[in-house]
Amino acid sequence: MSLPAAFQPRRSLIFVPGDKPDMFPKALRTGADIVCVDLEDAVAPQHKQVARERTLALFDQKPASPGVECVVRINCLRSAEGMRDVAAILDRPAPPPALMLTKVRTADEVTLLDDVLSDRGLDTRLHVIIETNDGLENAFAIARSSEHIDSLLFGGVDMAADLRTTPTWDHLVYARAKVVHAAAGAGVDLIDVPYLDLEDMAGMEREAAASAALGFTGKGAIHPKQIPALNAIFSPTAEAVERARRIIRAFAESGTGLVVIDGKLIERPVLRSMQRLVAIADATRARP
Repeated sequence: MSLPAAFQPRRSLIFVPGDKPDMFPKALRTGADIVCVDLEDAVAPQHKQVARERTLALFDQKPASPGVECVVRINCLRSAEGMRDVAAILDRPAPPPALMLTKVRTADEVTLLDDVLSDRGLDTRLHVIIETNDGLENAFAIARSSEHIDSLLFGGVDMAADLRTTPTWDHLVYARAKVVHAAAGAGVDLIDVPYLDLEDMAGMEREAAASAALGFTGKGAIHPKQIPALNAIFSPTAEAVERARRIIRAFAESGTGLVVIDGKLIERPVLRSMQRLVAIADATRARP
């Protein structure tokens, strides 16, 4: 089975500060499915211009990163720095293949940027962070605002501040579930906020497992040592892959909208999930 773009594994994500391009090649070798060069929170205001120049120069030649998705996180589109980011990207002969949009509040923000990029003939992929109360309210519309959106991301720290609470699992479970609803409805991936206590690996693994059970497809990392556990937690088990293959074969052989596997009735809408599961398993095995 070939791997459609929508089935790109997005189990783990790691950030690289935009003003430290020497960290980029190292990040590509961490095993993360996504490496995101950050022009926003990781860069001090006085270093924004330098970070912008250094980051975009990384993409003058396509990075050697088989199986790794390369993304640039730009500043909020409602800010002057965000506008400067977009203008600089449009001026590059080889712009980044994907952008991460921060503090998105409405679908119109995404649509406007998508129109500008498309007008330049760019097929730029988009990853949209839901991290404000307005963004949470509009998450369903935001997730459907562009065919170029590949994932939503849940920004738990900023969301907690906006909701006047603390960024614990229990306090944010409603917000997480609402973003799961939006991402699933649009058929895009969903990446959870990084676990910030680097010394509490057991806590990170518990939270990642809970995220996976809720419907997230991956989670951010703040250090390479978190990535193997995240990749394992968000990868399908061998048993799940074998069952998915059986379901796919059964539908192919039956030509109907219903099949019975292990005495359980399975309807055709499940088929896409099974195909996604198998495609991701195949893709992760093919990674160097």
